Amino acid sequence: MDLTLTVILVIAFALLFDFTNGFHDTANAMATSVATGALKPRVAVVLAAVLNLIGAFLSTEVAKTISSGIINTDSDGRELITPALIFAGLIGATLWNFVTWYLGLPSSSSHALFGGLIGAALLGSGIGAVNFGSVVTNIVLPALLAPLVAGVAALIGTVIVYRTTRQATVPHAKGAFRIAQTVSASLVALAHGTSDAQKTMGVITLTLVAANLQQPDTGPQFWVILGCGLAIALGTAIGGWRIMRTVGTRITDVESPQGFAAEASSAATILAASHLGFPLSTTQVVSGSVVGVGLGKRLAAVHWGVAGRIGLGWLLTLPAAAAVGALSAWIAVSSTIGLGIVAVGAIAVIGVIYWLSRRAPVTSGNVNEQQPQRGEKAEVGA
Repeated sequence: MDLTLTVILVIAFALLFDFTNGFHDTANAMATSVATGALKPRVAVVLAAVLNLIGAFLSTEVAKTISSGIINTDSDGRELITPALIFAGLIGATLWNFVTWYLGLPSSSSHALFGGLIGAALLGSGIGAVNFGSVVTNIVLPALLAPLVAGVAALIGTVIVYRTTRQATVPHAKGAFRIAQTVSASLVALAHGTSDAQKTMGVITLTLVAANLQQPDTGPQFWVILGCGLAIALGTAIGGWRIMRTVGTRITDVESPQGFAAEASSAATILAASHLGFPLSTTQVVSGSVVGVGLGKRLAAVHWGVAGRIGLGWLLTLPAAAAVGALSAWIAVSSTIGLGIVAVGAIAVIGVIYWLSRRAPVTSGNVNEQQPQRGEKAEVGA
């Protein structure tokens, strides 16, 4: 198998995954601001894209966790995963991102990536290739605790905001909260760059180490940081409107004070995790915060059916991506032809999903419109 071709394919699909991560997670930073009218949709995504790019340069702790903490090494310090297996893992993560984007489901790009890599590593190198202690410490426990912590913080913040600002529904008070919400949304976008862009940097660095093109236990090179920052920023700039609609309007009806509380608690949680090197799912953090603000406002309704479907998506993400990663690995490791078959097949699936999405597009113009409930007929263009 041609190692150079494999490394090139890995880098290309890693950047594609980073691009999908951008439009998949735009909602994390900007959905509540768009839903409350604090920011116009197009302004929101451009602002988020710029801040994602800046955030990519602020920290590399998460990238180091990915590149040297999830996959074990042998006695000589070499990674127990090959570039071909990393490529297969990226296929699993990228396809799951496209599927959940089409469904408007705010699933975790982070867990899709981990699932894809773990599935490919298990099939290609055996159970000993995965550092399950690190998986539990750095992935499973943060996944369980982060949305709970962010949700409780958002709930408390919402209660405090409404109790200390009795006139929050007056127009001038709403204007003040919208300004505050712009600041808090910007912090979430910046935090997203410090967290999610790092994950792809870690994958590319892991590939370079596995191919003996970079020394073990070293951080991402500058060109890797720049490329990943640009890819996630570009993905963010195109919108991700389908998921933004779900987060902004379908979990609960969000007002400006609630949006501010959700974004502030999300930003604090994500920035703290990035500083500690935990590859947190920003999607889970933000979704937990939105549920929290729904519970924190008297008479506000949390749509538990929607929340339940999101939770089910969280549970399925890692095993689904792992299954696709393992299947891709089974085909890809056979030969260079196998690599080509997987790459072409993935592109074909992505093309079909995109074609299906154009039949009922969600755009910046209709992102705040409620989706039809089950049993109702959708309007053309909704």
